[in-house]
Amino acid sequence: MKVNPLIAQFRFNVNNEWLDGAHSRSTINGFHGAMQDIERSQSFVLHADEHPILLGRDQGPNAGEYLLQALAACVTSTLIYHAAARGVVIEEVESNVEGDIDLRGFLGTDKSVRNGFQNIRMSFDIRADLSDQELQELAKLGPTFSPVLDSLTKGVPVTVQAQRMRKK
Repeated sequence: MKVNPLIAQFRFNVNNEWLDGAHSRSTINGFHGAMQDIERSQSFVLHADEHPILLGRDQGPNAGEYLLQALAACVTSTLIYHAAARGVVIEEVESNVEGDIDLRGFLGTDKSVRNGFQNIRMSFDIRADLSDQELQELAKLGPTFSPVLDSLTKGVPVTVQAQRMRKK
């Protein structure tokens, strides 16, 4: 990467299809990285829906829960990778992520309420032979270098467009 920075450029993608109500299905097959298209050994299929109290049929986590899961997974793996690079041995890590949302924003009933999460809290339980100070320093590695946390906290441009669907 130092010699050729293009090797570090990656592009991930998800194909999503609405099924009914709040239920949609996303398929993940491959990505572009290290200057090549990479196919996964298997496709991953993710279903998203809402609980019946939110007018869904509970056929999968909702989109906000996937966002919290993505945050937990990214911060955790980032913490693990950076700890390993520093020679820190971690025996076990568990995290809990909670997000608060007021649906009046999403529903458009109160313009003063944000559409998305107002607050997200993440906590770690870590088993490692470290002092309290070293444990706190370790816990900062994930948030410091996590691409998902960076995208959430600093924002990222999102372009949306639509075109007519071709008949099948």
